[in-house]
Amino acid sequence: MRILICEDSVLLREGLIRLLEDAGHEIVAALPDAAGLAAAVAESSPDLCILDVRLPPTFTDEGVRAALRLRAARPDLAVLVLSQYVEERYASDLIAGKGGALGYLLKDRVADVAEFVETVARIGGGATVFDPEVVAQLLSRRPLDAKMRRLTDRESTVLSLVAEGRSNQAIAQTLHITEGSVEKHITSVFAKLELEQDDSGNRRVLAALAHLEHGGHAPQTGTGAPR
Repeated sequence: MRILICEDSVLLREGLIRLLEDAGHEIVAALPDAAGLAAAVAESSPDLCILDVRLPPTFTDEGVRAALRLRAARPDLAVLVLSQYVEERYASDLIAGKGGALGYLLKDRVADVAEFVETVARIGGGATVFDPEVVAQLLSRRPLDAKMRRLTDRESTVLSLVAEGRSNQAIAQTLHITEGSVEKHITSVFAKLELEQDDSGNRRVLAALAHLEHGGHAPQTGTGAPR
């Protein structure tokens, strides 16, 4: 996969280059800020762009704004945003924005090299993945609504795992149930939330998060009793 990195920290930028190249990816550009990002993307045609949330010169939201512009202009380009802390507003902006595959991870996740590389591959393959800490904060602050009241404890748990970008197989392994049971739970969840079903991992995660972001209830993190 062809990857462009936009990260102001030299140590993290060089670390990302090393571990991603070791994983077999090609780094087509590595930038310290977003000033030349659009030109670099046009010139190198990456499959995935990794950006820091806070970039020079103000170290506020340059990275997020650059990500939003990229996603709007290049829906085919997968984008992974890295953040030092959970930035709820920035995550919400990315969820609401248009585009294709999307990732939002805390920088601590890079330390688990194997998992990080696997996540990068999933995002590059079209999935949408949000850091569990980001998901937890996004969902825990939303008021309960009538639609979410329809979900059983198990359905709420499955929805929380879907929102983290987990596959049906991974959800089945986590909850110690069959993939068939997971599929039934997901079908029921989307029916109860009145969300259009879609086999795309990207759209189902965005749909779940978008619903919850605009008034849905936070799923329970425990497994709950089977229903």
